[in-house]
Amino acid sequence: MIKDHPNLTLVAEYNNAIETKNGLLDNEIDLIFLDIEMPILSGFELLDDLPNQPQIVFVTGKTKYAYKAFDYSATDYLQKPVSKERFNNATLKAINMYKLKNQAVLPEDEDFIFVKSNLKNRKVFLNRLKYIQALGDYVKFVTEEDNFVVLATMKSFEKELPSDKFMRTHKSYIVNLDKVERYNSKTIEIAKEKLPLSRHKKNNLIEALSSNA
Repeated sequence: MIKDHPNLTLVAEYNNAIETKNGLLDNEIDLIFLDIEMPILSGFELLDDLPNQPQIVFVTGKTKYAYKAFDYSATDYLQKPVSKERFNNATLKAINMYKLKNQAVLPEDEDFIFVKSNLKNRKVFLNRLKYIQALGDYVKFVTEEDNFVVLATMKSFEKELPSDKFMRTHKSYIVNLDKVERYNSKTIEIAKEKLPLSRHKKNNLIEALSSNA
């Protein structure tokens, strides 16, 4: 199906994660169709070892891994046997994501990230994002327009958000520094909401706010 698709070029095939990891060092790859249960290393363990992760479409015979796949920002999740229709849908998602990521960079006040919510990629403008809150296996986004929850980890967004604009001020909160109105030794106030501030983060917060002033 990859060979027959007009927008895909099959660069390589690998039998296990070790071969794949070595092969990715020698090739520039945009998309991987990745099995999860493999010899030596699983598909998840392979991704943990990759410094630069391309788009991933997981392909597996078991549905039990579907939720974990969200933690790895998978473009799609295909269950074996893979139908041509589902394959084409997953490929279309990957192509659209590729186009969006390679568009011209917008001005700073229009910077955005894409967040997967309800199986769709939602654009979140950073200048409208107030804070992010951890809720167990989920992450809550609070913007100037609305709130929504996604299945993801705080760690993934902490890496993706610009460090000069966003800061993790508590184990459960990442805040937009431009939205901070007041703070003391225990709380941060954003739009009349009081968020907890970790004691050891206060000095970092003061320094960051001074740099942004």
